[in-house]
Amino acid sequence: MSIGKVWLVGAGPGDAGLFTLKGLEVLNKAEVVVYDSLVGQGVLTKIPDSARLIYVGKRADKHTLPQEQINQVLLKEAQKGYRVVRLKGGDPFLFGRGGEELELLTEHGIPYEIVPGVTSPLAVPAYNGIPVTHRDFCSSLHIITGHRRAGKEYDINFRALVDTKGTLVFLMGVAALHDICQGLLDEGMDPEMPAAILQKGTTAGQKKIVATVSTLEAEVKRQGIQTPAIIVVGKVCALADEFNWYEKLPLMGWKVLVTRPKNRSSRTTELLREKGAEVLELPSIRTQALEDQRALYQALDHVSDYQWAVFTSPTGAEIFFDELKHRRMDIRSLAGIRIAAIGEGTRKILEDRGLLADLMPEIYDGDCLGETLAKELKGGERILIPRAKKGNENLARLLKEAGGVVDDIPTYETLYESSSLIDMKKEITDKNIDCVVFTSASTVKGFAESTRGADYTGLTAACIGKQTKAAADKLGMETYMAEKATIEHLIRLVEEIKHKKERE
Repeated sequence: MSIGKVWLVGAGPGDAGLFTLKGLEVLNKAEVVVYDSLVGQGVLTKIPDSARLIYVGKRADKHTLPQEQINQVLLKEAQKGYRVVRLKGGDPFLFGRGGEELELLTEHGIPYEIVPGVTSPLAVPAYNGIPVTHRDFCSSLHIITGHRRAGKEYDINFRALVDTKGTLVFLMGVAALHDICQGLLDEGMDPEMPAAILQKGTTAGQKKIVATVSTLEAEVKRQGIQTPAIIVVGKVCALADEFNWYEKLPLMGWKVLVTRPKNRSSRTTELLREKGAEVLELPSIRTQALEDQRALYQALDHVSDYQWAVFTSPTGAEIFFDELKHRRMDIRSLAGIRIAAIGEGTRKILEDRGLLADLMPEIYDGDCLGETLAKELKGGERILIPRAKKGNENLARLLKEAGGVVDDIPTYETLYESSSLIDMKKEITDKNIDCVVFTSASTVKGFAESTRGADYTGLTAACIGKQTKAAADKLGMETYMAEKATIEHLIRLVEEIKHKKERE
């Protein structure tokens, strides 16, 4: 058996957008992923389904596995010949014990690579409007761990830190806040020196408290703070309110769940993140082409007999063209056939393949598509509908009633999905989700399937259309519907919901 390899990969501070391109490249090829509790949920969702997962915990003094055992896990998995990714919050070499893990690997001749991660001492202050260096205020940056082993004294030279006159960033220091502030004051730091504590930076849980070294502890007791959080001390903290760019984004502070299939979620996620939301991508469905496409092939053998081809989803359009290619046919085969598309997403798929839609309903759902096309029929037209196995039956019925001869052919099926990494039911129960975005009734049904028994009454849902909203209504969610069935209008709806709730 050939020997494997280990990659120590920094996952960044939480925002999935800060995960590096190389980190994602390596993760996509992983066979085994060893991860801890500080890895952001957005990064966890990028772990390939094929990878075997090993959770090793690590938060404060509550470790699922001691560090020595984690080292052994990496060694044993690599010795079995696997591609092993050790996924760590932040950067592997900044208080991440990456060096300890490498010692054992080096001793046994295991090859490894390091993929640095965006580290919280830089990213979290940046997301809070604090530049850790500034020519007018300081010329140095010092990063210190506030963590100490049980029964041990803090190994911090506060006198030396005060003398640097630079920016000080303390990691894992919430429990030691009193000792840190007092230690700096005892060594002569100006009591009016600006200081801040920054909670869950780069995520929806981000919160900052800006005070002074002498008042920070009292402000934390008054306002409250959650871990993980970092402490920043220095004149640059005074710039936090002036440079608070992240807080000005319209969806900052909101955690939004996107449920559409992986291959359809990128645009939705991109737009939500641009608005400042923390996006959790957890597809509730996936689509899969049917193995038996004989019915479609029979239709394609006589495709010139059709007057209309009706596409009810982007997936249906893509699979149709895949099978067309499989039959050694191209768009010339569709010459003279009029094209109907259910909405903008489907229309774009068609346009990308050189076809312009002749008809698209004002409201993007199956019923409206059927009603709109029915008005165009004179009777006797042959109509091809390549669709999902469980599609909208009203569409075919409406067209038949208008005199159409309909070949309603299933080409793919919709399967429900759930995450093995994130307990979605717990997320709902703990009210960690501010809004869930649904782009079809099937995503609602898939979501319900993966969270059976959950109480949905406190869950806010942004729905793309009336059928989707109706499905969410049945679950007792607080539902809202986009003005138009487009992703852009859906994102606008999420903003409107947030503003409404802030006014209440």
